Amino acid sequence: MTAGPTKAQLEEKLSELEPHAAELEQRLAEAEAKRDDYLESLQRLAADFDNYRKRVARDQESLAARAHERLAKELLPVLDDLERALDAASQHEESKLEDGVRLVHRSLADALAREGLVEIATNGRFDPHVHEALLSQPSEAEEGTVIQVVQKGYRLGDRVLRPALVVIAGAQEGSGGGEG
Repeated sequence: MTAGPTKAQLEEKLSELEPHAAELEQRLAEAEAKRDDYLESLQRLAADFDNYRKRVARDQESLAARAHERLAKELLPVLDDLERALDAASQHEESKLEDGVRLVHRSLADALAREGLVEIATNGRFDPHVHEALLSQPSEAEEGTVIQVVQKGYRLGDRVLRPALVVIAGAQEGSGGGEG
């Protein structure tokens, strides 16, 4: 039977390892401190980001509310003009009614133009980016040109809000060879 290490041998080995254990404990403490710093930084960053996200949402809501308010203020005179036109209609004053409706139309068009609304041009060639062809009719005009506007189209800035509904010129009847 072999005997294990003696008590003296074990104490000697332990004394050799003690400086390493102290160094390892110090390195572990440093690593834990770094970990705690990183965790604290990450938590602070997460809180900052959450606050930023909430602030941006509040700012967007505020901006939308101000835009709605501005548009409503622009349209209030149109509402006033419409009420005056309705009053004239109730008194059977047709000329005043027509003038009132024209005034309302002009006021509304001006208010929307101030907001950046622009009518889409419909003279010339059909453009599928801003026009919607309802039908093609035989015409003496060049094929593919707009010959009638059914409904005006509008753009706001660079975005098409509503394409213009148009009728375009097609090939003349009878020009494609005769039957018989």
